[in-house]
Amino acid sequence: MTTIELTSSQERVLTALVNLAENADRPVSGSEIAESIDRNAGTVRNRMQSLRDLRLVEGVPGPEGGYVPTDGAYDTLGVERMDDAEITPVAVDGDPVEGVNVEEIDLSNVANPELCRAEIVIRGPVGPFEAGDHVTAGPTPTAGLRISGTVDATNVDGNTLLLRVDGMETPAADAADTADAADPTDAASAGAAD
Repeated sequence: MTTIELTSSQERVLTALVNLAENADRPVSGSEIAESIDRNAGTVRNRMQSLRDLRLVEGVPGPEGGYVPTDGAYDTLGVERMDDAEITPVAVDGDPVEGVNVEEIDLSNVANPELCRAEIVIRGPVGPFEAGDHVTAGPTPTAGLRISGTVDATNVDGNTLLLRVDGMETPAADAADTADAADPTDAASAGAAD
């Protein structure tokens, strides 16, 4: 298998298409891509032509047309499709952000709460997020992790939010602690009944 080397501009446009396509049940228009990366629609169309030539995108003609990433696009970017992914919601100042799903959460400096940061990789546009916004992500499907904090920066190219963490909670762990606390009583009662 050959590796496709993309220019930074091609990679930016392709990444935007992949992220926007994850939550769309239709082709993504060039103007949507341009808006999400703050570029001119003509520039996006030019990049799409080269990406079509590389067989990384397919064009869909017509008024409801646009672009669809191919399997090669995902392979080239090193990302997985999130077709059957469970939703991890994201909210800004308590308001849910539609069309956005969390792909990955990386934490740093967990041992030092004042320095704790989270890098949240999302699928969908980062346009709704700005530095200074209070963001909550979660609960995650498995652990129920909910993380909240203030956006320090956004990375439009990679759809990444950098958060200064001010809170983390796992309701699943809280429920387990409550269940564990109840178990000794239940065990003692069960022992007395035997």
